[in-house]
Amino acid sequence: MNPIRVIRRLAVLLAGLAATVLASIITASAAFAWPDPPGGPAGLYHFRPTTPVMTRTVTHTVVAGGTPGWLITLIAVGAAVLAAAIAVLVHRTSATRRHVTPSAT
Repeated sequence: MNPIRVIRRLAVLLAGLAATVLASIITASAAFAWPDPPGGPAGLYHFRPTTPVMTRTVTHTVVAGGTPGWLITLIAVGAAVLAAAIAVLVHRTSATRRHVTPSAT
């Protein structure tokens, strides 16, 4: 394999990993953010814990609505057919760009 291709593939792999790490850092920093720190807005007063309030939660199950099974199957089959068509087009496009090298006989 051409050494430039190896370097290019490694560079793309490292760029993808860096983007993944960056996205996870941004998401994690937003997930762990507090609206106000425990010491108050500017740390002027101490945090005083309050007594817990016991509340009762009533849950109702909603059965109406949703996507019917036949529609999910139709979407899955359509996505599979579309993916196969795109794969065939990409393969044919790459096959037409190949150059045949003459062999010495």
